[in-house]
Amino acid sequence: MKRIIAAFALTLFCAGLAAAADDAVVVLPAKNGDVTFPHKKHKDMKEITCTACHETDKGGKIADLGKDWAHKTCKGCHTDKKKGPTKCNECHKK
Repeated sequence: MKRIIAAFALTLFCAGLAAAADDAVVVLPAKNGDVTFPHKKHKDMKEITCTACHETDKGGKIADLGKDWAHKTCKGCHTDKKKGPTKCNECHKK
């Protein structure tokens, strides 16, 4: 019985984590220092849609996520909009 209760509690805990992950700050490990990405802040911007980064409007993993993709997509967007970090040390923190 204790195992069933523990399994149920763990399931509820994991479900809560999954729901919170949608609004979480995502930390992306990088050679020149980790990049902290405020997902909720970007998600709440009306001028940005999910498909600006994700393959579908439902979100999910980004297939090509890596240095080249991030520099083209993230830095490119920040440069175009003249808003947000564009210098190495503004994103990469050691």
